[in-house]
Amino acid sequence: MKRNINDNTLEIVVGDITKEATNVIVNAANGSLLGGGGVDGAIHQAAGPKLVKACQEVRNHELNGEELPTGEVIITSGFQLSARFIIHTVGPIWNQTPDLQEELLANCYRNALELVKVNKLSSISFPSISTGVYGYPIHEAATIALQTIIQFLQENHIGLVKIVLFSDKDYNIYQEKFQHLVEKI
Repeated sequence: MKRNINDNTLEIVVGDITKEATNVIVNAANGSLLGGGGVDGAIHQAAGPKLVKACQEVRNHELNGEELPTGEVIITSGFQLSARFIIHTVGPIWNQTPDLQEELLANCYRNALELVKVNKLSSISFPSISTGVYGYPIHEAATIALQTIIQFLQENHIGLVKIVLFSDKDYNIYQEKFQHLVEKI
């Protein structure tokens, strides 16, 4: 499914984010940046061992040894991926910070898009952040993701934004939310 928004294209697909050839793919990382399960583990495996070293350097130099805070982003090379870059972001764990979780999840998308804009890149692929082991309900997460992306694209020029989903079930949920939101545009 594709939709043009202010000379940008928003596309929703089912696929393997590690195979995307956009300028950037987004990694739904954990705060350590050292890999994990789900999307994070798949991206680390596909990018190769240099990614761990790059993440360690970022953590030591840019984050003063601390974990990447929830909702924030950092960028590394894509190494062995087709994507030139990886933007790493830490999504919220469902109900860990109930008063902040919607804003934290929106920040993951907004901050990644802002980094793409600042670096003058023209395409980005997102997974469904926080809906795996972090337990964020996909119906709520899809609405937050799509609202945030659509708002950003209405105000900025990026080019192509893709949401790459793991399953047809996830795709159908995003498609339903997308149809509902674009009726309001």
